[in-house]
Amino acid sequence: MSEYVHVATTGPSAAFFDLDRTLISGSSAFTLALAGRAAHLMPTSELIRDAVTAAMFKLRGDQGHDVAEEARDRILGFIRGQRQDDLQSLNERVIPTLLGRIRPEARRLLDLHRQAGRSTFIVSAAPTEIVEPLALSLGMTGGIGTRGRVIDGVYSGELDGPFCYGDGKVEAISELARWDGLDLSQCYAYSDSSSDLPMLSAVGHPVAVNPDGRLERHARQHGWPVVQFRQQTRNVARRALIGTGVAAVAITAFVAGVSWAGRRVAQAGRGVSAN
Repeated sequence: MSEYVHVATTGPSAAFFDLDRTLISGSSAFTLALAGRAAHLMPTSELIRDAVTAAMFKLRGDQGHDVAEEARDRILGFIRGQRQDDLQSLNERVIPTLLGRIRPEARRLLDLHRQAGRSTFIVSAAPTEIVEPLALSLGMTGGIGTRGRVIDGVYSGELDGPFCYGDGKVEAISELARWDGLDLSQCYAYSDSSSDLPMLSAVGHPVAVNPDGRLERHARQHGWPVVQFRQQTRNVARRALIGTGVAAVAITAFVAGVSWAGRRVAQAGRGVSAN
């Protein structure tokens, strides 16, 4: 009997993947910022400040609406006044880098979901201009990201839809479920971050992947599967799927999982000042 029987469901469903430290190792935010710096869309000082801000967010943890608003303002501030074509042009640098950091276990999960006939989506606070091409490059159904309002080809610095972070992710996947006729109780979500607890709680099959402390405690208290993505193995992904009865994946918060990036930038800053 096929191993894919473990991911069969009785109703329409989808799998939602968080991005940073779930679908990929490391930080998509830092990759995007470096690409913006190389394309002269972001000065070095702003790159360092944003990375340190993200690192401090990670150390403080999720503290509700204030943190969400801060993260939203940082993202919208990055694209405000930029031409949409310029941001889209960063894909030439960003997408190949992110594809090279897709976790082997995550690729296995994507294959299992596709074999089960399930739609797969990235859900991330990162700009949709980055999230959608990455998802399509992976053969996924689509990507759900933060969409900025564009006027005459230029970002106004305002949202054009929900901010895909925290409760905003629930709003986004709920809207998708209405349009596509999905049953969220049959859907799956994967994330490393406690900021994604609303999305994980909204689906029938949540999975904590490389979870932070708060998410791991919540997952164990509620009997959610907890898995560690470290190396290529046929069994780690299958165990997660069997543990939930099926598989699901959720897309990443833009500012989650970037403490590594903050340390790298801080070290780089110290190195420059020392020379």
